[in-house]
Amino acid sequence: MTYFLGIDAGGTFTDAVLLDADKKVVAAAKSLTTRFDLALGIGAALNKLPSACLSQIVLVSLSTTLTTNSVIEGRGSPVCVLLAGYDPPQIKASGLVELLGSNAIVSLPGGHDAGGFAVQALDEAASRAAILHHAPRVSAFAISASFGVRNPGHELQLRSWVLELCAKPVTCGHELASSLGAPRRALTVALNARMISNIKLLIDSVKRTLYAHQIEAPLMLVQGDGTLINEASALQRPVATVLSGPAASVLGACALSGVKNAIVADMGGTTTDIAVVRDGVPDLSFDGAMIGHWRPMIEAIKVYAIGLGGDSEVHFQSGAGLTIGPRRVVPLCLLVHENPQLLAVLKRQQTESPHASQNRFVQRLQVDEATLDHLPNDELHAWEQLAQGPIDMERANAQDRHLSRALARLERKGLVIYSGFTPSDAAHVLGLSCHWNSEAAILAAKIWARQMRHLYGFGRWAIGDAQAPAQYVVEKVIASIGQKLIEAGLNDAGQLSEGNANKMATLLSQMVLNKPRGKPGHIEASPVFRLQFGPDMPLVAVGAPVASYYPAVALSLGMPIQIPPFAEVANAVGAAMGQVSQRVHLLVTQPTRGVFRVFTDSGPRDFDLLSDAIGHAQELCGRHACQRALESGASHTTLELGVLSTNVSDDIDGNMFFEARVTATAYGPPAVKTLTAS
Repeated sequence: MTYFLGIDAGGTFTDAVLLDADKKVVAAAKSLTTRFDLALGIGAALNKLPSACLSQIVLVSLSTTLTTNSVIEGRGSPVCVLLAGYDPPQIKASGLVELLGSNAIVSLPGGHDAGGFAVQALDEAASRAAILHHAPRVSAFAISASFGVRNPGHELQLRSWVLELCAKPVTCGHELASSLGAPRRALTVALNARMISNIKLLIDSVKRTLYAHQIEAPLMLVQGDGTLINEASALQRPVATVLSGPAASVLGACALSGVKNAIVADMGGTTTDIAVVRDGVPDLSFDGAMIGHWRPMIEAIKVYAIGLGGDSEVHFQSGAGLTIGPRRVVPLCLLVHENPQLLAVLKRQQTESPHASQNRFVQRLQVDEATLDHLPNDELHAWEQLAQGPIDMERANAQDRHLSRALARLERKGLVIYSGFTPSDAAHVLGLSCHWNSEAAILAAKIWARQMRHLYGFGRWAIGDAQAPAQYVVEKVIASIGQKLIEAGLNDAGQLSEGNANKMATLLSQMVLNKPRGKPGHIEASPVFRLQFGPDMPLVAVGAPVASYYPAVALSLGMPIQIPPFAEVANAVGAAMGQVSQRVHLLVTQPTRGVFRVFTDSGPRDFDLLSDAIGHAQELCGRHACQRALESGASHTTLELGVLSTNVSDDIDGNMFFEARVTATAYGPPAVKTLTAS
């Protein structure tokens, strides 16, 4: 027997599944993700699988929501972004200042024009000085030059200086995106650089755990489009693994349910991800998927991702009222499950006046060496204190303000995580879930309800009542999921912009999910219309918390629903289903009549005949796509070529060629370990 091992490293749980040669589930296991040392959670999941099967594993496939979560939560390792030829409006439009802060961005002279010719030479002295200044403070460098996709010469030169001057990873924009749009390309390469250290940490943890379990099979990672890449490719382009978890969940949901047409919803600890599947194939977004507030230039499954999960913080936001997410916190029921001594603190807080820092503990989340190496003394002292266990923020605020301020800065840097009241706690209060400490959830609900009422004037629940506020939170989650499903349907119709689809979904969800109730003695009026999803597009719900919420969501929207067997590990199942695929694009234009220009990695090349230009582009695309697919772990490749031309017709010139986008797709099965007969 041979087996495929699928692993999903999520924000809350790490899942592992064994599939046989027919890709049927043989065994499945879950364990808590241990962000401080990922190998512990991965090892705990593998320990629950049949040990006799582990030596027969021929391929290990890994999906993760950690990169998606980092984008949605605005977290990541410190990086420096070198921008050549960008003007201030482009830098502002990129969102880099909001993402990284202005100190992380270096604007340099340089860049090319639309024809691929240099506008201004690079300033070598200024570039070297910037690299040397930032190198000790960052984990990686990101480089983007104006019109770098038309001529990457300046990006490549800057990269060579980085590699010469320091040992930090470096990524160029033209390696990740082939489309114009300098601001979004700069954002994409910055996100990529922020994720390198996290992906390396994950890969090292998985490899260390596999070695401990004597599993020697090749390791592959799922990309956002559902295809696979090996570890070397993932370290070069970790941004491609954004939406890795959602992509794997879609593949897993389809495989487990057997449904070819569906709306797939995956709910985890941090996010809810929705995708539309037709004929067994999810829709792809070639213009970049919307992830939280960002749209990096990555080709991925068209997923509607929101920061709403079982571990999303339930909090009051001025102007918005009660809000769930996008920040992930540790549920109190989980915190006390792992630290039983903290139950006494929650009991004590029942007797105290409401305070914003009640229910708030802080504990270590993850290690980032580049950040830890440059912590000021007070933050380093706080970090060392956390080695003893979670710290009560209420006591810290009252007894050691320097400590509480240092902990808050560590949280903003992504090294530690707060606890808070979450949908998972609400589900434990109502008996919808019982994984962790329900008594802690009940205490946390009472504390949270008092905070809402006394600090923000929100809620009129009876003092000491945990059920009513918990029910309110669960209903809020159900309404939020319903609204996102409606929005996904409106987006899928393609008739509304994202902003208008969101507004329309808000209105429709209020009408559908919050039905007016008739007064006593009166008959409720029949609605003028009803919202109805397609009867042949059932809702397939996967993920650990779905049983607590999705039956009610489906009922409120009148949708058929399936929660398939092994739904709680669908991501890990989907991880083992993919194949290797690489796409390469090249652009052909006609800058002047009778001149056809191909934009290659070595710069623009002109031809007299369109057919010669297209043929050259196809040859380059095909060669690079096959090479990249083999380098990414394919055992062999099949090549498909496509040309999308844009022509303009008028009465004088007739049919005028404008530009063509040449695409080569090379795909094939991943190379697997060959087992020898014993």
